[in-house]
Amino acid sequence: MTIELLDSANVVDTSQPCIRKTIATPATEVLGRIGTLETRLARSAAEVDAAQAVRYKVFVEEMKAQAGPDAERRKRDVDSWDSICDHLLVLDTSIEGDTEDQIVGTYRLLRQEDAERAGGFYSASEFAIGELLQRHAGKRFMELGRSCVLPEYRTKRTVELLWQGNWAYALKHGVDAMFGCGSFPGVVPEEHALALSFLHHNVLAQGEWAVSARPELHRTMDLMPSEAINPKKALSALPPLIKGYMRLGAMVGEGAVVDHAFRTTDVLIVLPISNISGRYLNYYGADAGRFASTVS
Repeated sequence: MTIELLDSANVVDTSQPCIRKTIATPATEVLGRIGTLETRLARSAAEVDAAQAVRYKVFVEEMKAQAGPDAERRKRDVDSWDSICDHLLVLDTSIEGDTEDQIVGTYRLLRQEDAERAGGFYSASEFAIGELLQRHAGKRFMELGRSCVLPEYRTKRTVELLWQGNWAYALKHGVDAMFGCGSFPGVVPEEHALALSFLHHNVLAQGEWAVSARPELHRTMDLMPSEAINPKKALSALPPLIKGYMRLGAMVGEGAVVDHAFRTTDVLIVLPISNISGRYLNYYGADAGRFASTVS
């Protein structure tokens, strides 16, 4: 299983220093726990650095993303947004050593107020999100990005913990909608014709939630007629996190974007909190308490 919900709008870049903003969540707060795995926000620059090392292993060493000389020397995936985002971590507390050695997965969270102070959301380089934000001027958005998990931890419980952390964080900060780039491996959209066409015909964001790829980057997702699509096969062809967000009630923007730096084909995932079904709210807890103290 691969973890595919990434922000891949930016080339791996270590030219910007990582200066952490103040994290509002108390340092002692664990957002979720299943067995020896737990999820919480990074508490220090050292933990952010360790998360960047995990990202480098997945994006560069495994997925063959492009990396500059400094990134290769430091073995870190860093960009200018790291300094304004919160960094969600999944840790395996059974691993001996420092906390930094226990990080097995990470997600980057960017709230709208922080993005606006920094000049905008990073996925705006691929998708025309401006009108979407304007239509929902009274709502608070959060961007999800740089999601990755080490290969040996790509299990259902890890994915559940990542979502639990996102959900708890969104509730804490009054988020109304989440969005982020969902990625397919490779730079040839036609290789994913079945899955992309299924998304286009079945979960396309429309009306007040409509959003599309930037015109100069737009690649069609409508690669097969609806009647030619086998839904069961299409679902099995979707990356796990895209499939997971679909089940929660997410939609996709119109058009894909090829990211040559990360060697991916990206779609925009949009998830209004109001779309999340009661089934999943009950499962994770309306107060995000489902996995707060679970031991299994």
